[in-house]
Amino acid sequence: MYVPFDTLPEESRVWIYQSNRKFSDEEISEIDEALKAFIENWAAHGSGLEASYQIKYSRFIILAVNQDSQAATGCSIDASVHFIQELEKKYDVDLLDKMNVTFKQGEHITHKPLIEFRKMAKAKSVSANTIVFNNLVNTVGEWQDYWEVPAGESWHSRFF
Repeated sequence: MYVPFDTLPEESRVWIYQSNRKFSDEEISEIDEALKAFIENWAAHGSGLEASYQIKYSRFIILAVNQDSQAATGCSIDASVHFIQELEKKYDVDLLDKMNVTFKQGEHITHKPLIEFRKMAKAKSVSANTIVFNNLVNTVGEWQDYWEVPAGESWHSRFF
């Protein structure tokens, strides 16, 4: 069951999928419709999940579930991954590769393979102050407070 994202409790579980490219306005509109339809029917053991989503910066898909009302199960998580895989195929994007880093360079958002980001850190092209997207956050509260952080305050700090 879809609920507005801002109504979910801070303890709600989140999954963040980053695209290797920016989505077009038309793609965002289509993805928005597909996400809403998926969430309306998303269930765990036959019970609807109180869930929501956000599309941020035309690159990130954030799914969230209120675990207090009904916890996501292995099967429901598998269904969401399958849905994300369908989006990958339809839009020819990479959403599941965790070996990439997305970060801000001024007003721009840049997506690089982890190895390239490490080289950029050594070359001082990025610093511990570079804002990175920490997609390892687990809850809505963590997402709000620790998703966009200086690299030196995230798991990326090991490169500096």
